[in-house]
Amino acid sequence: MIRALLFCFLFAFTADLSAQDGKLLERTAYTVPDSSIAKWRSRMPDVDSILSGVRISRITYLSDGLKVKGYMAVPVGKGPFPSVIYCRGGNRDYGMISDGQLLRYLASIASWGYVVVGSQYRGNDGGEGKEEFGGADVNDVLNLMPLLAQVPEADTSRIGLFGGSRGGLMAYLALTRTTRFKAAVVLSGITDAFMTRADRPEMETNAFAPLIPGYAMNRDSVLLTRSPARWAERLCKTTPILIQAGTGDWRVKADQALIMAQALYASMHPFRLLVIEGADHGLAEYRDEADHSARLFLDTYVRDGKQWPSLEPHGN
Repeated sequence: MIRALLFCFLFAFTADLSAQDGKLLERTAYTVPDSSIAKWRSRMPDVDSILSGVRISRITYLSDGLKVKGYMAVPVGKGPFPSVIYCRGGNRDYGMISDGQLLRYLASIASWGYVVVGSQYRGNDGGEGKEEFGGADVNDVLNLMPLLAQVPEADTSRIGLFGGSRGGLMAYLALTRTTRFKAAVVLSGITDAFMTRADRPEMETNAFAPLIPGYAMNRDSVLLTRSPARWAERLCKTTPILIQAGTGDWRVKADQALIMAQALYASMHPFRLLVIEGADHGLAEYRDEADHSARLFLDTYVRDGKQWPSLEPHGN
């Protein structure tokens, strides 16, 4: 009897936590320090005008019952604005949303007229739990959708997705579990974890082995779950994808963008491919071109809700 009551209590407690996934616990205004702005001004001459038109906040929200940290950038104005969920790259402290990422991505995209929200993923920046490099932490991305419903400035009928590097992998994984994203932009995203391991053996030691549950016992099976180019047919086909990559990228070689494009083409998935000659991992030397293509894609399919043209062979 006692065991039955305890089970019922634990079940009810777990169900209650699950029901609160995405609950916004805290939203605190954040001001980017002048020192950070000065550091980025040479790379982003428009940084001051960008910041004058957005408001940035640190956030805490619930995901699988864990308190997870993140950031939000909101355009100045009445709204409601279309929204973008930003998926950071890296793992643990490396690649966390820093002042640089706030300026380069969240604030920049917000200045285009979008509410932008991004997670640090569980276990990072003071958050609870432990990230899994594309495991249960994908919920930290998905749970930003119910969070946006609590943001008066956000229009949750128009949500886009933006992910870079490991964040690109997180974006692809999210696209297997929801039809709500109107479009996705993937910058230098991991599409085949086997290729990543072959090209950069240190990733196995530094990221895969310590973060992915069961890696030591089931290496191939867990890497397969993190290789969207091998199961592109599972991605939501109503979400068009813009793939951006640079041929000078050594972290995630452009080959991964090319095989992803081939897989999407084979499965009749709407996509656009931009591979820039000599560009690095962040397409830093081609910021204007990369931003223009991302903004056009988001404005077309997220903000304006346009349909893509026929994917069947046609024309003269």
